[in-house]
Amino acid sequence: MTGDPFDRTVITRPEGPVSVTVAGDQGPPVLLLGGAGQDNALLSWRHLIPALARDHRVFAPDWPKQGRSRPWQGTADHGVLLSVIDTVLDRFALERAALVGLSQGGALTLSYAIERPDRVERLVAIAPAGTLSFPPVVHQLLWLTARSRFLNTTLPGMVMRSRAGVERFVRSALVPGPVADFDAIVDEVLEEVRANGAGSSDWQNASIGLTRMNVDLRPRLGEISCPALFVQGDRDIGVPPKRTAAAAAAVPGARLEVIEGAGHWVNRQCPDRVAELVRGFLAAGPRP
Repeated sequence: MTGDPFDRTVITRPEGPVSVTVAGDQGPPVLLLGGAGQDNALLSWRHLIPALARDHRVFAPDWPKQGRSRPWQGTADHGVLLSVIDTVLDRFALERAALVGLSQGGALTLSYAIERPDRVERLVAIAPAGTLSFPPVVHQLLWLTARSRFLNTTLPGMVMRSRAGVERFVRSALVPGPVADFDAIVDEVLEEVRANGAGSSDWQNASIGLTRMNVDLRPRLGEISCPALFVQGDRDIGVPPKRTAAAAAAVPGARLEVIEGAGHWVNRQCPDRVAELVRGFLAAGPRP
């Protein structure tokens, strides 16, 4: 994998391997949970891992069917991904940890804090999914797309089979503004596409029901009891900023930080600012 400078541990589950990037040898534990589709732990967290490893033990799993967590048998839906978090915490004997999640990983971070509150010290949700809804016709079109292999896998693969196609996708959907390592991001996405294919994740596809979202965390956000930070780019077209603002308002005591000019991958577009926010938030220590 391109420029992988970190140590890895592979956890074997019946469905397949879970590859976990591990960094830092002291301090409170932090799990970094990446996004869906053409993503993996290094794509999401290449810059945040070393920034946090100075003061924390950092664990960043590749989700099933991403990065090195393959081959994987079966569907990696919401319940399976929640259990992957259990697997990682248990493997490293972590009773509790802080969770930082992007997009799909943000949804899993929020959901884990709801379902397993005793295991989450603090959370950071970056442009979290699981907080969205769509008008009826749009919703049904998304549902059809999620169930069509041509639309959710074959067509994206055709669009991103070349470096130019990946570059257009990254610029239009993920990183709309200036970024120092844009070429490296394109190379990393292209490598993931060539290794694991293109298209939406099992989690994305399974989260959309015929008439409503199967994964809609909004009714239960008020149950989150740990300190929470939400981070959002104001030019994100994947997760509208107003949705993240509403989600943050629903979590008791949560803080919202909006980064101007940033898109969905604010973690790669503005890595220094994201690292500053996350480090400062985690430095507050154990929950009061």
